[in-house]
Amino acid sequence: MQVYEIKKDIYWVGAVDWLVRDFHGYSTYKGTTYNAFLMFDEKTVLFDTVKHNLCSDLVHRIRTLTDPEKIDYIVVNHVEMDHSGSLPEIVELVKPEKIICSKMGHKNLLAHFHRPEWPYHVVENGETISVGKRSITFIETRMLHWPDSMFSYIPEEKLLISSDAFGQHLGTSERFDDEVDQSELMYQAKKYYANILYLYSPQVRKLLKSVADAGIEIDMIAPDHGVIWRKDPGKILKAYENWSHHRGTQKALVIYDTMWHSTEMMAKAVADGLESTGVSVKLLDLGVNHRSEIVTDVIDAKGICLGCPTLNNGLLPAMAGFLMYLRGLRPAQKFGFAFGSYGWSGEAVKHMNKAMEEWKFELVHEGMKVKYVPTHEDLKKCKEIGQLMGQKIIDSLENQN
Repeated sequence: MQVYEIKKDIYWVGAVDWLVRDFHGYSTYKGTTYNAFLMFDEKTVLFDTVKHNLCSDLVHRIRTLTDPEKIDYIVVNHVEMDHSGSLPEIVELVKPEKIICSKMGHKNLLAHFHRPEWPYHVVENGETISVGKRSITFIETRMLHWPDSMFSYIPEEKLLISSDAFGQHLGTSERFDDEVDQSELMYQAKKYYANILYLYSPQVRKLLKSVADAGIEIDMIAPDHGVIWRKDPGKILKAYENWSHHRGTQKALVIYDTMWHSTEMMAKAVADGLESTGVSVKLLDLGVNHRSEIVTDVIDAKGICLGCPTLNNGLLPAMAGFLMYLRGLRPAQKFGFAFGSYGWSGEAVKHMNKAMEEWKFELVHEGMKVKYVPTHEDLKKCKEIGQLMGQKIIDSLENQN
């Protein structure tokens, strides 16, 4: 099976998952990769493993390079099962001298696999070990995105093995950033950040600052998912810096569900109002747009309009589910507006406002609800509120600059 030398005597030996289409609620219609890396020096080191069902792919790739029993160390940068699922089989095959992990990694490995007899070697944040001509420095990245997460940095190669940071759910036969379509690459990187790391933006900002302050030189970033950044690792570092600060652009989303198209009529009127101010608008029906795709747009939208009719004093299920998903990611620094039709009481607007208030959105209007079918005057009012939000977006970005 094909292996790839990413640096002298350092090889990609991971697996491509062409079939996965859902990653705990995240749409992975492009598949993904589970990246693992094998480094040869005085000590032979395997960085991470792969999802359990692809263990044989990992083993076959290792065997094209060496006898697995010649591997000395296994580094576990992250315990989540898409990277550690094969670990029991690999430990049995390799019989490593050491399994290197963070303190929280040790706890989580015990909780996952219940194997206290494994040869754990717990490293501290910033600790460096020598493996021959090269060394490995371990950088704890707690909550990026698990408590056990850490990076492995090889200073002699200026190589950062970055666990789940800087990755993409993108299954390809290509291994490097300069081999794939750049717009697709950056979209998938943005989608990955929006759905997995958005919640941890404060930690991302702190990490990027500490790396910059320490003067760590990086000319290649090898994440655990997707392609390796070899041509321009600064591109993804700059993108993370921007995304982590929740910097919105002149863009608004009208996200809605509808029952008998009344709320849809209102959504279109709001979108018309936004568009008339020159703001870029996306009209997103929850019935046909996956939540993980919508969240990818949320990350750089300055305005969020939510529309939903009232069902049983509450929300339609698609909107309720979307708000729960978005609540977990904690979007911030946005303008908000809620609207919807109703037949009896109209609580949907109240529920959507409450969610946006929790996220500290600046509501541009108290919310608009229309009984049954909107009139021309109702739609005119929706358009005016869209214009109000559009102008607020433009003014806020001008003040920001």
